[in-house]
Amino acid sequence: QVHLVESGGGLVQTGGSLRLSCAASGRTFSNYNMGWFRQAPGNEREFVAGITWFGGNTEYTRSVEGRFTISSDNAKNTLYLQMTSLKAEDTAVYYCAAGPQRVKVKTTPTGYDDWGQGTQVTVSS
Repeated sequence: QVHLVESGGGLVQTGGSLRLSCAASGRTFSNYNMGWFRQAPGNEREFVAGITWFGGNTEYTRSVEGRFTISSDNAKNTLYLQMTSLKAEDTAVYYCAAGPQRVKVKTTPTGYDDWGQGTQVTVSS
């Protein structure tokens, strides 16, 4: 099991930027596939971005392509989500998740075993 703690959320205006961080502990970070999900009130948890354990493959949901960037620093056991050109519809609680090593990024919550507590991102128009 890996313990995940997100940080970096907050209130930002439309068009602004935020960088979310996810600190992992418990096991070797680089042995996991990692992902970012988000959940807005009344909505299901949705995939945002993912990265494979060796950092070679990334995938994004279409609505954030070109605006968000997922990256990892294995030496620091930290996952990042750089978010730019934020829109009101990006408002949600953002969750970091860890799952088993796979060649491809999993885009559903069932592909991940461990979750952080979430961090709120609010984009005001």
